[in-house]
Amino acid sequence: MKFADSDFEAVIKNNLAAAGFTRPTDIQFKAIPPVLRGEDVLAIAQTGTGKTAAFVIPILNLLMKNKRREDGIRCMVMVPTRELAMQITSVFNTLGKGTGVKTLCVHGGVEQEPQIERLEKGIDILVATPGRMFDLTSQRFINLNALQILVLDEADHMLDLGFINDIRFLVKKLPERRQTLFFSATINTEIKKLAYSLVKNAIRIQVSPKDPVSKNVDHSVAFIEMDDKRFFLEKLINDHPEVKILVFVRTKIRAERVRAALERVGIQSRTMHGDIEQKVRFHTLNDFRDGKFMILIATDVSARGIDIANVEYVVNYDMPEKAENYVHRVGRTGRGTKRGIAISFCSTEEIPVLKEIEDFMDKDVAVLKINKQDYEAIVDSATEGPSDWKSLVKQAEKDEEKYRKGKKKKL
Repeated sequence: MKFADSDFEAVIKNNLAAAGFTRPTDIQFKAIPPVLRGEDVLAIAQTGTGKTAAFVIPILNLLMKNKRREDGIRCMVMVPTRELAMQITSVFNTLGKGTGVKTLCVHGGVEQEPQIERLEKGIDILVATPGRMFDLTSQRFINLNALQILVLDEADHMLDLGFINDIRFLVKKLPERRQTLFFSATINTEIKKLAYSLVKNAIRIQVSPKDPVSKNVDHSVAFIEMDDKRFFLEKLINDHPEVKILVFVRTKIRAERVRAALERVGIQSRTMHGDIEQKVRFHTLNDFRDGKFMILIATDVSARGIDIANVEYVVNYDMPEKAENYVHRVGRTGRGTKRGIAISFCSTEEIPVLKEIEDFMDKDVAVLKINKQDYEAIVDSATEGPSDWKSLVKQAEKDEEKYRKGKKKKL
């Protein structure tokens, strides 16, 4: 099946062609027909398989065909992070160009007045993070009485962030006759419980459920001690100077420390984490997307909102705290039909986390073997000496301890 041969509205087919969409991915092929029929859908698919377009395309077509019954928002898409909200809004705007369907993105970290002005002018689709959406709803700037379609995307992450009670509270205020689309990259007992409380006679779709990592990603692990990780990252970057590399670290402080260390050896990079202002985060993503810099260092907060074409390498500089986060991290490469490479730097103390990841995926992560001679050669040839880097690591550990103590005092 080709999109050009489908029954979609002509303007949508033209937009799909202009955006390079020719054939549907597996999740799109399976999800689009039931969404068009107005059925509830519970879809489980890995990051990077085309989940966003799987609901954006049919929703745009439905809203174009169905005349507005009354004023108000007709579709709401709830997502866990600001970056993901902006990315989904961009897809709606790109594929909805010329359709007359109006989409608005609301999220925290920015002034709410411009968002309120757009709401008052009238919109069809609202893409929102829970916090700002509930704020605007409580102030009565958001009217959901005419809602026809509810989409929960990255639902597993919303549960991680503690939004489950908010979601249940929201659903009680929505029209009972509505279509609900539930998308998630992972599934567990709690997610199943929430999903089945929201959908009615849902069409259940699973794409490659036995292996949550996209088949387009070659992922492996290299056993590298904590003090030596910086040298291997420097070598990887220098060996691939023209490719986009996304580096994941455990904390905000480590992100800034790694950036500073790279800068000292002449490698430019930027960081993405919760302490950076939303405006700066927005510009950082755009610059990374446009290739104005090639190395982005991020924490897990950003993992699900980074949808950048042609990220060839993902580096787990630190192993993730949760096994599920591994899936979302490595899913930032190998998007759509592109192939990608993910490499994890695993120290001795992080091996238990690696075992959790392998249990979660029910398969071993391929080991990238480094013999002792090559290992020592990489450390010895690094621009900064090992002793310099070890002092930086010790300082970073002190900073992290200070940060944790400060956080406890605030609580």
